[in-house]
Amino acid sequence: MLYHFSEVSDIQIFIPREKQNRAEFPAVVWAIDEEHEYSYYFPRDCPRIICKKTDSISDENKEKFFKHSNADIIVTVESSWYPRIMNQIMYRYHFDDTNFELFDPTAGYYISYQVTKPLHIDRMGCLMERLFKKGIELRFTPNLYPLREAILTSDFKEFGIHRFNNATKV
Repeated sequence: MLYHFSEVSDIQIFIPREKQNRAEFPAVVWAIDEEHEYSYYFPRDCPRIICKKTDSISDENKEKFFKHSNADIIVTVESSWYPRIMNQIMYRYHFDDTNFELFDPTAGYYISYQVTKPLHIDRMGCLMERLFKKGIELRFTPNLYPLREAILTSDFKEFGIHRFNNATKV
């Protein structure tokens, strides 16, 4: 099963669209697999950084990014987003995976070049509780820039940076 998350509750069909930040990329419908769906338990524009501890993580990066945590996944967001995350309702659209192809195995992204109808829709509240039930650590910080710089200047590979253009400017 593949999913698409939205703040909109009544999308009847998904029409392939170009991404605003990837004009050279063809129009597609984006979906995410179940393993990675947690990365969309946030308001659409919420900037967030996701770090995953894998078997191949170096001791240095384990110390730098996972010190004092038993979690294998840590999501960090800016503190100013807390009220919106607490009150956000998301809608999870279920897709048949037949017409989708794997685009990015690390992030769990799939794409389809065809118009897609959802099989059904789940209304999802209590998003932070959902993260906690999955064993994901949620951290809040006033500003994401220091964490982003630490990641980008390291050899750490298992991370995702989402909607960073909405992060608080330093």
